[in-house]
Amino acid sequence: MNIDPTSYLRLKQVMSDKEFRVVFIVMDDKTESLYTLKNIRMIDSKILVVFVNNGEEEILLEDENVTILDTNEIVAGNLYEKLPNVPLIAKNIGLGRGEIMEVLVPVGSSFAFRHVGAISHRKWRVVAIYRNEKQILPNPATMILPNDRLIVMGNPIVLEGVYKKINERQGVFPEPFGRNIYLILDSEAKKEDILLQVNEAVFLSNQLSKTKLYIRLICINNFELIQELRIFENEHVSLLLSYNDEKILQDIDYDISQLDIGLFLLNNRLFFKKNYKEYLYDLTRPIYLFGEKSLYNIKEAVILMGDEGEMESLSSSVFDFSENLGLSLSLCDYNPEGDFEDNRNIIEHYESLSRLYNFRITIEQKRVNPIRELLKHENILHIAPFSKNIRDTSFISYLSTEMSHYFLSIKKHPQLLIPVDN
Repeated sequence: MNIDPTSYLRLKQVMSDKEFRVVFIVMDDKTESLYTLKNIRMIDSKILVVFVNNGEEEILLEDENVTILDTNEIVAGNLYEKLPNVPLIAKNIGLGRGEIMEVLVPVGSSFAFRHVGAISHRKWRVVAIYRNEKQILPNPATMILPNDRLIVMGNPIVLEGVYKKINERQGVFPEPFGRNIYLILDSEAKKEDILLQVNEAVFLSNQLSKTKLYIRLICINNFELIQELRIFENEHVSLLLSYNDEKILQDIDYDISQLDIGLFLLNNRLFFKKNYKEYLYDLTRPIYLFGEKSLYNIKEAVILMGDEGEMESLSSSVFDFSENLGLSLSLCDYNPEGDFEDNRNIIEHYESLSRLYNFRITIEQKRVNPIRELLKHENILHIAPFSKNIRDTSFISYLSTEMSHYFLSIKKHPQLLIPVDN
């Protein structure tokens, strides 16, 4: 415009000659820009105005028909998007507040080789997948692959968490839950059992690289036991004592905040004692429950077929743990009715990870009662999802139809409970 927009008469003449739908105010001088806006509003109080702010000071206008563009924010936003590991956000679609995002799935992501329908979607959705320059509109059976670009939509705050989770690499178990092992010992247990558990914990710590073992002794009533446990202490093993029974959970909370705990070890009896199970569930850490068979003698890890979302959520940890301990891995679909068709996606997922990790897995399908068949096994580690069903299980839950209410009562095999998305 070759006129002075701060002149009301000249501006009115131009706006009278033609009908304008939008007015853009792009001027270097802030005072002149505001004066121009004032003139426009005197001429037309409803016309849409895009006001470009080139200054350092923020401009606030109580006008619902004015959109303010801050050049500093635009430049900063464009520079930010050029940084690595930053999600792309749709700015000119919807609200433009980050509710539409594009995320690259890296190799090793916890989302890789998972089915869309098996991922927990709370206040967000995967609306499209771009793979090999092609667009895929996903359905629940669509598998996400490494290097896929996901278009996700939902609550901006939730999407920030989704982005972090997609880019979270699994690492060596017990990561990503934490790095170190935490053994909770009840001094009221038999001394023989306590020493067996300590030796088993030391063995496990040695098998999992770069981990430290912290032993928390509770309900202390035997000071000779403390001296025997001191023998195990070294640069990789530490003994922690709780003399006040009422502050045991506070001690554990403190340890978690300071020691990067990724795996808890305890016996089955303590797991059901004084709401420990509910407390441990809320910590979202894997739990190893000792069995009558020691870990030294275990040759095989077994996971029973279950909910698709839970099975895919814990799969990377299952492969990693089995490989580190040199265990063979079996995915067992035990169904009394012989209905195996519904579990095709789970088998596809585990076979994909088997090829990725170059780690053989045995798929076993039998028309049998799963609990009875599990009891027949010898020298196995039973791996299961640490789900809400397990949290709500008690020793008097045998009337339930949930399988998880039964297998916790099996003390024969050690069990590894891994947190899942609920």
